[in-house]
Amino acid sequence: MTNQMRAVNPARRKMLGLLGAGLLSSGMASAQSVVSSRPAPSVTVGKPIEISRQRLDALAGEFFPAFNDGGILPAFSGKIHGARYDVELRALSTHTTVPETGERVEVTGLLAVPVGAKGRIPVVSWHHGTILSFDQVPSNLIRLADPSYRVSDAGDSLETLFNLQRLAGQGFAVIGADYLGKGALRNGRGEAYAVRDATVQTCCDMLDAGTNGLRQMGLQSSALFLNGWSQGGLNTQFVHQALRRRGVKITASAAQSPFNNLAESLRYWTGQLPIADASRYPAVPNWVSLCIIVVLGSYREYYRLPTLFETAIKPKYQQFAETYWQRYALSEDDIATAPTSADLLVDGFLDRFTAAPNSHFLEQVGRNCSTFHTYDSPFRFYYGLADEALHPSMMHLALATAGPHSDSVAVPGASHRGTFLASLYGEGDIVAHKGNVPTWFGSFT
Repeated sequence: MTNQMRAVNPARRKMLGLLGAGLLSSGMASAQSVVSSRPAPSVTVGKPIEISRQRLDALAGEFFPAFNDGGILPAFSGKIHGARYDVELRALSTHTTVPETGERVEVTGLLAVPVGAKGRIPVVSWHHGTILSFDQVPSNLIRLADPSYRVSDAGDSLETLFNLQRLAGQGFAVIGADYLGKGALRNGRGEAYAVRDATVQTCCDMLDAGTNGLRQMGLQSSALFLNGWSQGGLNTQFVHQALRRRGVKITASAAQSPFNNLAESLRYWTGQLPIADASRYPAVPNWVSLCIIVVLGSYREYYRLPTLFETAIKPKYQQFAETYWQRYALSEDDIATAPTSADLLVDGFLDRFTAAPNSHFLEQVGRNCSTFHTYDSPFRFYYGLADEALHPSMMHLALATAGPHSDSVAVPGASHRGTFLASLYGEGDIVAHKGNVPTWFGSFT
């Protein structure tokens, strides 16, 4: 998951940012949606904005320490990790239909292409992590059009920036959805955190939009890759599974610190999942309670559970939760009195029947689990051995189920952010000598 307490201190994303997809297969280009047979929705592709590889390297180097918790990786090296290409960014917008509600809404995203690309090009569908704000999304990097714009951890999608430097800067096209309820066109809509069908439809429609943009540039996909971190790791699995059910070829997929099983995550976050090394393992951070509020708000909105806050959240925290869900903003006083994840939910929420909306919520969470799936194309899971939001034991069932085309990388000493950084920049022992995502994806091209 990923990010933000708006309107508080500059460290808010550091504190919150840890929690925290005509497709591309060459035979499926043209005017059909990835997910259904309906015509592709209208697409707007913005004007190109060129970012030099030197600027990308400088930004990656500047923010590398913010993700390198515990110094598990050597310092950023332009010689080793530098971008090979300047990168061209374009804002995207398109319409999507929300399967859970039938609503037709406009959504935004980003297309990044290495400057000078011609003909066929490998494409990465990038899925960002949870952001506890409305605007730290991939498309906000269009602000880099202003040479004086100062990127910040508190205001920008640094995880997307790293993907641009390491993937678009190495010759891949990158397409990223902002998600429902995020970005400039959210229009007051709540997000759809871990809402499977809405997430799949939005990401795939944005992938169609990006593919449309590539065609306008005279480019065609040579291979499709998926990549995502945290919530985006879950979304990567959602999208992968949906595309394969529809016969879309995926060359390879990677997920970092993915929340495969949200019910199990809720148990861990609330202190109800026994773990053997509890006394020595990093504690669950307090900001996780905000992420639980976002999950409840998303399911309340998209699965039509109007009283879910009243039945799931303790009365003393209901106003706090409602205020946060509406604004994604907290005052200093709010922060001081924020509930912990262990104290937020009503007693017995995960142990017994407490209320019908709570049961419906948990039933839907179970239906949206991505854990129990066998992959028929290469899929790699990166997970940290000191991840404060996802205990390593929570990866075991997904790895046991994923099948012979999957593998995993357990990153020593890695926090939530550290796992993500290692997946893009790690070498040697830190990634079990299996390579980082750019190297691994590159081996298929």
